[in-house]
Amino acid sequence: MSRPVIDIRDIAFAWKQGPQVLDIPAFRVDAGERVFLRGPSGSGKSTLLGLIAGVLAPQSGSIHVLGEDMSALSPPRRDRLRADHVGVIFQMFNLVPYLSVTGNVLLPLRFSPARRKAAGSDAEGEARRLLARLGLEDAQMLKRRVSDLSVGQQQRVAAARALIGAPKLIIADEPTSALDADARDRFIALLSEEVARTGASLLFVSHDASLAPLFTRAVDLAAINRAMNRAGAAA
Repeated sequence: MSRPVIDIRDIAFAWKQGPQVLDIPAFRVDAGERVFLRGPSGSGKSTLLGLIAGVLAPQSGSIHVLGEDMSALSPPRRDRLRADHVGVIFQMFNLVPYLSVTGNVLLPLRFSPARRKAAGSDAEGEARRLLARLGLEDAQMLKRRVSDLSVGQQQRVAAARALIGAPKLIIADEPTSALDADARDRFIALLSEEVARTGASLLFVSHDASLAPLFTRAVDLAAINRAMNRAGAAA
């Protein structure tokens, strides 16, 4: 059996002086999997992604990403792991407003020699290829500041930025919230094709249960998070 890309064991997390948000005995994502993780708003989905990315630390338990124990890594080594091997589509996009569309997509290559090498000698061409696959083909648009785009267009730029340089893990936090149903389904199909092309794993998080059939496996956060179950029982 191959080593899991994400392997969570007995993690617990609570914000300071607040109730417990996450209590997860086990959760894993294997190499090449496309996993859909569903949970309602406020259920701790984004918090879990922060733990997986090493931006947050659990009060107890372990999180291994690509074989590395995130809690045991120094902050610089966590940063290097993320830069080289993890592409994130943030819920709020986190694009750089004064950069062009293409400049935003190429940004991860500035910080990661590994992804720069994987993107090939024509990195700008690879950025344009990804953008075109996501429906952003207009050459003049690619030169515009990203802040001039619609919300839906910005989401697609964020996806291209996460994909460039073939990271081994793609984490997507509500990446289709600004898209209509047809655009959403096309977006997910293209995202799935790109991760399949590079052999990456995809963890796609959303509140929309109707998306589950589009992935190889679906997990309900309530089914793995004992903190949610306790809160529901108390209510």
